[in-house]
Amino acid sequence: MRKITQPLLLATVALLSMEAFAGVQIGGTRVIYNEKEKEVSIQLRNPDDKAFLVQSWTETETGTPDKTFAVTPPLFRLDAHQNNALRILFRGSQLRPDQETLFWLNVKAIPSANPSGEENQLQLAVKTRIKLIYRPDVLKKNRPEDFASQLKWTKAGNSLTVNNNSAYYMNFSSVAVNGVELQNVTYVAPKSSKTFPLGTAPSGGKVEWKVFNDYGVPGQVFKSSF
Repeated sequence: MRKITQPLLLATVALLSMEAFAGVQIGGTRVIYNEKEKEVSIQLRNPDDKAFLVQSWTETETGTPDKTFAVTPPLFRLDAHQNNALRILFRGSQLRPDQETLFWLNVKAIPSANPSGEENQLQLAVKTRIKLIYRPDVLKKNRPEDFASQLKWTKAGNSLTVNNNSAYYMNFSSVAVNGVELQNVTYVAPKSSKTFPLGTAPSGGKVEWKVFNDYGVPGQVFKSSF
């Protein structure tokens, strides 16, 4: 039996992952649902040579299945080299009228079987999850980056805490302390705080951060001291 080395195994897994993600592509990294809109849509594209079964649904910020939004079609076949749009409709649930609410849009792509009938095929279903942010009408005149400079940072031990007094979700592109970028920095919800580990970043001094805009593009660098 041929021995499979660890580097070969890792390379194989990486190749399989790239091939899987080369399947159904989502036309955006987030969806902003403004209160007055009847529906929003996001494009799906299949550049692959095989068809995929696509399943879509929404969850709350904590990952609980949710019916605040309807996603249509919830299940469909996306043929090779074809596009389709997911329509997202708000069902009218009671949400905070004065701040954003975060949901997750999940898209699972299941590849079709190889028509050649070969055995021992490895079929990988790939689930992609992107932010679905409900924005009340009172917030439509501004954007998160308009308030990003007002974030407050404090250090305690080996942790860095950010306080967000705005009504918007702040999705971080990067956070660096004394020039060392922190790992696994995500977002901070409206009117709340979030703590991140400092890791190997030097303690004290200067913090710099960037947030994503509504199109998933990193904005300007903001700076502060603590």
